[in-house]
Amino acid sequence: MRAQLTGRIQQSPHDVYTATVLYPQFAYEWEHYVSHYLSIEKALVQAYEKAEILTKEEAVSLWTAIQGIEKERLLESAKENMTDIAFTLEREIEKQLEQPVVKWHIDRSRNDYQACAQVMFAREQWLTLIEKIQVLRDVILDKAKNGIDVLMPGYTHYQSAQIISVAFYLTAISKHFLETERRMLETLDALNRSCPLGSGAMSGQEYPMDNHDLARSLGFSAYTGHALSAVASRDWLLDIGGCLAFFANNLSRFLTDLMNWGSSEYRFIDFPDELTGISSSMPQKRNFPILERARGKTSHLLTYYVDFLLGQRNTAYSNLVEVSKESSKNLLSLFQEMHGLLDLLKLVFENMTFQEENMRACCSKDYYGGFSLANRLTAQGGIPYRQSQVIAGRFITASIQAGHSPQHVCTMVLQKICREYGFDHPLTQEELQALFAVDSALTMKRSIGSTHPEAVQEVIALQTKEAIHFDQAANRISAAIKQKLEELDTWMTSEGKEHKA
Repeated sequence: MRAQLTGRIQQSPHDVYTATVLYPQFAYEWEHYVSHYLSIEKALVQAYEKAEILTKEEAVSLWTAIQGIEKERLLESAKENMTDIAFTLEREIEKQLEQPVVKWHIDRSRNDYQACAQVMFAREQWLTLIEKIQVLRDVILDKAKNGIDVLMPGYTHYQSAQIISVAFYLTAISKHFLETERRMLETLDALNRSCPLGSGAMSGQEYPMDNHDLARSLGFSAYTGHALSAVASRDWLLDIGGCLAFFANNLSRFLTDLMNWGSSEYRFIDFPDELTGISSSMPQKRNFPILERARGKTSHLLTYYVDFLLGQRNTAYSNLVEVSKESSKNLLSLFQEMHGLLDLLKLVFENMTFQEENMRACCSKDYYGGFSLANRLTAQGGIPYRQSQVIAGRFITASIQAGHSPQHVCTMVLQKICREYGFDHPLTQEELQALFAVDSALTMKRSIGSTHPEAVQEVIALQTKEAIHFDQAANRISAAIKQKLEELDTWMTSEGKEHKA
């Protein structure tokens, strides 16, 4: 008679339930979790042998059986094992054994087993996203280095406000990437300190094992420390979703600027034909739908985060399929959307060109020096600042009415307005024109983090230094995980060789 999986239920799951829930879950875990489940099985064999629950011979026998698992066979035998990946793996490993290992799977639960595979999958995917973030961050920084002296208007309240540089704006984007990367590394560290294996069903295990050692064998830095939290919590899922929602939110704002700048009214940026769309009815148009696609994808990242939250809200704090599987159902979709978004952004920033003449022409049309004029009237003329602001505003209005361009402002107009308020201004014609000159707009700013070319160069240098630090941190964690998983296989191999000898 075929061995039963449980004595409580005599029938296999209903066909509709299997087709709707169990098989899709099985197929998902078969595709993405099997390698992690096999590593977990090896780590548990190692831990059982160290705790003297298994003999060395039994451990070697199990490790050999685990190594012999053929992934395709799991699909074939799924239904006879309640379409459950853990049961199916257990049966397939048993089939590989020459004789049964009685204490194998003693004191075991699927709860911490499946939770551990989920975290390992998330950790693996998270590292690949960090690598992509790093590549794109460097693309943006490289583009910024070539735009330190390239002028463009800066906007507040959708109105032209002050002259900035292309590099100044791009380093705001790279700063957001670095902040995202910092949060991603913090999330990675939290993932790596949250190995749930060894927690059992929800209250711990009866056989004493070193859970921290078990965690380290799988590349984690620590066991999560609490059995109930290990199987009930999916905080790491919220950390991942929140981190990418943060990235998507600000990125959508940057993309909105780019969409505006690519319009026929602004004409600040352009793309090559292979990244340009057309209108089916208006032949004069060159559309940039790649920006719309990218911004659209940011909405999905926000949506999945809300989905993760709602999947856990108002649930009991225990191991629940609703939390462990339903609330994380869209995790892969989140990763896929993020990969797609980063791929599009790489195309955008590698191929986007700034139309320098158009941007400079726009900078010469408006009276950007009004702010500087108010400062100078106060600092050199002794005029109270709020009155200086009023005088500067009236001066600009009068200049526009007189038909004067920002490059041809007149001290006589300024003097007349100042005298109405009982003041004389101290500026020469050359000094007044310098305040409204396009080329001096950047260098007039002197504070840290300003548009001054030297300040922007300093920002680029600091961001580059921070980027190197983050790269090194991610590489250390990635290398440590890889080394531990390789050591796990090496341990089993060496045990086998020693046993044969």
